[in-house]
Amino acid sequence: MIIQDVMGYLEEIAPLKYAEDFDNVGLLVGNENTEITNILVSLDTLETVVEEAIEKNCNLIVSFHPIIFKGLKKLNGNSYVERTVIKAIQNNIAIYAIHTALDNAWIGVNAILCNTLNLKKLSVLVPKNDTVHKLVTFVPNNDAEKVRTALFNAGAGSIGNYNNCSFNVNGLGSFKGNQDSNPVISEKGVLHFEEETMISVTFQKHLEKAILENLFKYHPYEEVAYEVTTLNNHNQHLGLGMIAELDAEMPIAQFLETIKTQLNIPIIKHSELCKSHIKNVAVLGGSGSFAINHAINAKVDIFLTADLKYHDFFSAENKLVIADIGHYESEQFTKNYLVDYLSKKITNFAPALQESKVMLSTTNTNPVKYF
Repeated sequence: MIIQDVMGYLEEIAPLKYAEDFDNVGLLVGNENTEITNILVSLDTLETVVEEAIEKNCNLIVSFHPIIFKGLKKLNGNSYVERTVIKAIQNNIAIYAIHTALDNAWIGVNAILCNTLNLKKLSVLVPKNDTVHKLVTFVPNNDAEKVRTALFNAGAGSIGNYNNCSFNVNGLGSFKGNQDSNPVISEKGVLHFEEETMISVTFQKHLEKAILENLFKYHPYEEVAYEVTTLNNHNQHLGLGMIAELDAEMPIAQFLETIKTQLNIPIIKHSELCKSHIKNVAVLGGSGSFAINHAINAKVDIFLTADLKYHDFFSAENKLVIADIGHYESEQFTKNYLVDYLSKKITNFAPALQESKVMLSTTNTNPVKYF
């Protein structure tokens, strides 16, 4: 098994196309064709994590946060970033970062946090824009079912909890091939009218390549007429943060104590406790001050996030409670999820590779300490 195989598995749950524009994700260090020994999964990649990888014979680190965030102009070892990258290169260790690609995923950072806190009825807090595309194509009636099925098989036609969704209209198409054409129907130089079906399907943008490949493969015409457009529709299963519910209303003090216990947090910073009981909850792992208004508009009782500044707490305006649960703490279980996912993927794909292990990093990379 090579690094590229693992990259493919990770793209299945967190396509890199959905990472935020400011982010730096994917294979940051190493060659994708390198054969894997073992995999170490960590929240961050630091020198200590690279040392752990060396000790455990891991030549691939799958990290949530990217160690290289801004451009590196020198590698002199004058910063923790440079030292980490140098040590990884010297020991032939590759580094893959997933970060906001997994933040935006339906089963990602925020769903993991919701599951940890036993929250139900999940929906996206801040849907990601421009991720829903629409394909329209025109197919001879006799080939419509074949082409439509091929598009479904590539992932087209998925809307929320429904699959194989399409809209079909019968009409009359016309074409006339020139002398260099090779028409499947009719003859070159002859104006031809054909009974056709217009097939319209929506899809998530990361599937476009596979969907168009299937369209060209199964469409009978020499020249395929099609249109791809970007829709303004909200993507129901893609975006930052989650809105969720508790099974039953809970006193806010009890809910905050539950959070401290489940996430092992010594202290929670919060705004005025303007709610006596909690039922509706919004979460956004990592830095989430930008989403405060989204949480207010969602009419939740409390918004859990991290990295809040002094003035951010004023934004609650007694409409909800805002709680800072810590950056590391809100994302800490992400690495456990990735270990479980990759372990199942690798053994299912190649049961003979039992010697190749996916390991959970035991290095505590939280830079914030509590006294």
